[in-house]
Amino acid sequence: MLFTITGKHLEITEDLKGYAEKKSAKFPRYYDRINRVEVIIDGSEGGGLSVEIIVSGVRNKVFVGKGTGQDAYKCIDEAVHKLERQLKRRKGKERDNKHTNSTG
Repeated sequence: MLFTITGKHLEITEDLKGYAEKKSAKFPRYYDRINRVEVIIDGSEGGGLSVEIIVSGVRNKVFVGKGTGQDAYKCIDEAVHKLERQLKRRKGKERDNKHTNSTG
């Protein structure tokens, strides 16, 4: 799984990079077909932050989670939580589609 982190209008510290990488390392637990994780942290002039995490899977499946706030760590947690729900839902749908009965 390829991991990239980008900072717009702010400097990415090693602690922040390690935290984002640790949180996104849990994604294959929910959906095992992940190729790439990209984290974009955008700092605006007002001091607010915006975190966008883009997860790319096989067959052009793309999942996006966004978090906004004042603390970068809380924004990452919010975006990760949203992505976990999306990945669980997708995995459940794929699992349900495999086990449908075709009687007729």
